[in-house]
Amino acid sequence: IGRPLNEGYGLSETSPVTHSTPQLAFRKLGSIGFPVSDTDVKIVDVETGTRELPIGEIGELCISGPQVMKGYWNRPDDTTDALRVDESGRVWFHTGDIAQVDEDGFTTIVQRKKDLIIVDGFNVYPSDVEGVLYTHPAVRMVAVIGVPHAYHGEAVKACVVLREGMRVTEAELLTHCGASLAEFKRPKQIEFRDSLPQSAVGKILYRVLRDEIAAKRSVENA
Repeated sequence: IGRPLNEGYGLSETSPVTHSTPQLAFRKLGSIGFPVSDTDVKIVDVETGTRELPIGEIGELCISGPQVMKGYWNRPDDTTDALRVDESGRVWFHTGDIAQVDEDGFTTIVQRKKDLIIVDGFNVYPSDVEGVLYTHPAVRMVAVIGVPHAYHGEAVKACVVLREGMRVTEAELLTHCGASLAEFKRPKQIEFRDSLPQSAVGKILYRVLRDEIAAKRSVENA
């Protein structure tokens, strides 16, 4: 009681922590804090993973430090993709997480790279769209995914669970999004659902949701 909780960030490949929120210093809401000792980070462009981005820009989070794995067991192609050597010979682990480092050095996770939606060549982060939809009083849960589109490459689709006793139409939610989002970020489809696939700890399983939607589209197009 009365003691601050530290938030950490890490992956199986970084056994186990790369970042932690400061215990005594100022904290920023939503940030995972600073890299731990002997750990360096950089943000690179999502498209190629080769161009380091300046402070404040959003891209893939890369980690270099003693806790980074040496490779995946019997998976050389995955190892080559995840562990890349820079011009100085230093090894960087590409996490697959989209993140941002601000001017004070705080790192914030934005999205998983696999969940990124590309519309007409523009990157759409589902969390941006979800954040707007969550401001509507009728929305209890929402997950935004990309679905194939013949012209735009992908289109934004929102799967929404409403609060008990609340009602809202698709048109009303689309209008709500239109007030805050650029055209290419706005959902083209909204599907109302009773629930969303979740893990044991309540995390929305985007991959499962995408598979469900794809299977449904396949049946409809058969």
